[in-house]
Amino acid sequence: MISSKLLEILRCPVCVKNDQGALEYYQENWLICQDCGRKYPIWEDIPVMLIEEGDKWISTEKAALPIPAPKPE
Repeated sequence: MISSKLLEILRCPVCVKNDQGALEYYQENWLICQDCGRKYPIWEDIPVMLIEEGDKWISTEKAALPIPAPKPE
């Protein structure tokens, strides 16, 4: 579980440049940018805020995201 204080300060690394990028905490496995729709996985309670990871899931509907978030092999 990610602390509420961390969630308050985390922002999408793409959208933060424009003072945006608020994230939705989804199913304790994803952070979803409310502006661009990138979805960042959470692995072992650690958000993976790499743009490349967010890009992988940008076209996946929120309801179709795998739970738990898959880790790279």
